[in-house]
Amino acid sequence: MRSWHSGCSATTTMGRLTNACAILALFVGCGGHFANGVYTKGHLRYRVGVLSDQWKQLKLDDNDLAFVATDSPHAVAVNATCEAYEDASLKVLTRHLMMGFTQPETLSQESVPLDGREALRTHVTALMDGVPVELVLVVLKKDNCVYDFTYLSPVGRLADRESEFDRLVAAFSTEP
Repeated sequence: MRSWHSGCSATTTMGRLTNACAILALFVGCGGHFANGVYTKGHLRYRVGVLSDQWKQLKLDDNDLAFVATDSPHAVAVNATCEAYEDASLKVLTRHLMMGFTQPETLSQESVPLDGREALRTHVTALMDGVPVELVLVVLKKDNCVYDFTYLSPVGRLADRESEFDRLVAAFSTEP
């Protein structure tokens, strides 16, 4: 595996990114139960696509769903916030997801349909604890909740797992 951060070995850089992924996971969500692609916390239930066996679920306090790839330095996080969120635009909510990152650069941003609503998909490069990363952020407002999906990748390796992230997001639906 090649290093994407000059001056660091691939192993050191992968360790840093894995640590960064764990830190990212601490910033999202509230605990609940996940089984058969359905996440439940209190009265909230939503479905996401199931990732392959090459992903390991992280079980962290204050987190909905977080996964780390077992064979590469990629991470996925999913979160829903249904109370104490401001009724802000999708662009503002996306910027909130970037807190803690430095030197963000938006590469693309587009409206996409998701579960019968308009979501905002943003592709960004940034630094996380000094490590260059690429992110895809998808933000949706539905039924008085904000749902956010984050895909974290080393710079230049976004395509390695992006299709898996896209399938997870595409299968999203709120459950009764």
